Amino acid sequence: MSGVQLRRYEIKPGEMDAFLVAWRGILPVREKFGFSVVCAFVDTEGSEFTWVVRHDGDFPAAEKDYYASPDRAAVTNPAAHIAAAHVAMVSPELPSVAP
Repeated sequence: MSGVQLRRYEIKPGEMDAFLVAWRGILPVREKFGFSVVCAFVDTEGSEFTWVVRHDGDFPAAEKDYYASPDRAAVTNPAAHIAAAHVAMVSPELPSVAP
């Protein structure tokens, strides 16, 4: 079951740069588990980070394996810089982001 996930984070004040360094560090691990980033945006004024990630296989199973992996445990966790996270599986409406 392929899927697309919308992830919006409220970043702790003054921690956007550190968050971005950590977030970029997890991308190769996510890619190893079959995830790809569709897009990512920084709202500097609002201290928010929004990104869309997709997986063409079994999204829940891949995410479970990703979070349990030693590779994921070995990189800096960007969650330390997140004040609140809003995460949802979404259905694309535009053909350019269809799963």
